Amino acid sequence: MIYTLTPNPAIDYNISCDGLQPNTVTRTRDAVYTPNGKGLNVSFTLNHYGVDTAILGFFAGFSGRYIVEGARELGVDVHPVWTEGITRVNVFLNAGPDTEYNMVNSGAAITDADERAMFELIDGLEDLDCLAISGSLPPNASEGFLRGAIERVRARGAQFVLDISSPQLADLLGLEPLLIKPNDDELRDIFGIDVHAGDEESVAAAMAELHARGAQNVLLTLGGSGAYFSNGEHIWFANRTFEVEVRSTVCAGDSSLAAFLSMWFSERDRVEDALRRSMATGANVVECAGLGDFAHVEEYEKGIEVRLVK
Repeated sequence: MIYTLTPNPAIDYNISCDGLQPNTVTRTRDAVYTPNGKGLNVSFTLNHYGVDTAILGFFAGFSGRYIVEGARELGVDVHPVWTEGITRVNVFLNAGPDTEYNMVNSGAAITDADERAMFELIDGLEDLDCLAISGSLPPNASEGFLRGAIERVRARGAQFVLDISSPQLADLLGLEPLLIKPNDDELRDIFGIDVHAGDEESVAAAMAELHARGAQNVLLTLGGSGAYFSNGEHIWFANRTFEVEVRSTVCAGDSSLAAFLSMWFSERDRVEDALRRSMATGANVVECAGLGDFAHVEEYEKGIEVRLVK
């Protein structure tokens, strides 16, 4: 079973308008409310591809209940730790071609007791094979929370995956994650490494450094410019040969990670197939508010090129 941990979940409120001006009323349309958070998106995508998964997270108030109930209605079980306050609502506004506003709130604060409850929950997961930890930390989270969760996973003999933008990622690599999924911005901000699609010398150097720090495998995403995967021996590059109309990029990285895991986690030799599914899924998701229904993935896989870099 692949469990996901979303320390700071949210309701995502996606809306559209024809432009945004200050000090005036803006009429919006196409409102979509979805139970969300990076780990939740991973679980929803894994579930779509038939992989057993369940959600862990901190939830609070009416918005927390909406997320938990919504996830269960989608067929994914949730093991919540209930906290005080209100789980955040994030607003994503599409204001026209190539114009997107992302308004992300800080979330409900957690306590030491909440963290201990999460540790106890992880300790009791008898079918834990892997824990994918995604997204930001809520207010008041301790410096040692992520390490404490990972150490419990390792004590169970299970694997863990990291998709976090926190500077803590640099230190947590020493615990040897099965897979990390940085993007180019996170590589620059956390590790001081600049990479660009097509500059494969810089990509190879970046991958080598991440492996040396402890990452077993790396999925490096570059948005619309493609993705690189390295297992420490070889590097592959995947890119799409077609254009898509971007409605929202919010869930694309999460779905790409989950789509890759849905195939690669159980069949490590199917890197190229996993990359095709990953890229096709991300391309389909950016066309939607939220995750959408993955209706075009099979078609888009035909337009994904994958090649061995080294």
